Amino acid sequence: MRLPLAALAIVPSVALTLSFLPLHAPAQNQAAPHARVIALDSAGKTELPILTGPPETVTMRSGLIALTAGSSVGKHSTGLHEEILIVLEGRGRMSFADGTSLPVEAGHAVYCPPETEHNVTNTGSALLRYVYVVSSAPASGDADR
Repeated sequence: MRLPLAALAIVPSVALTLSFLPLHAPAQNQAAPHARVIALDSAGKTELPILTGPPETVTMRSGLIALTAGSSVGKHSTGLHEEILIVLEGRGRMSFADGTSLPVEAGHAVYCPPETEHNVTNTGSALLRYVYVVSSAPASGDADR
């Protein structure tokens, strides 16, 4: 059963479905990305898209997540992307498929490499808000070092 995102703010155990599509550089006839300011007012929603990929960006997607106490985004994988979370308020845990986890709290940034299955859960009593940023990772051996 898939609920609208607005319903997730009041249902603590419902998982969000995050999907990361392959990202590529803009096509020749596509407008180039441009600088802009984006307000981070989620207006009570669980997820607020910030950047949705091309043509807004070259390879980046991002969003603001707001989780109520006890709720989580649900298990998902970074796939062929790398991801960073910047925690704005609250506290929680990022758990991984191998059973390990990391604490997350306001002032933390958490990095997830490609092919990492993970979940973020609000373990506090207040709202957990964070921004995620996802970008295509180069194929193995293609990265400039």
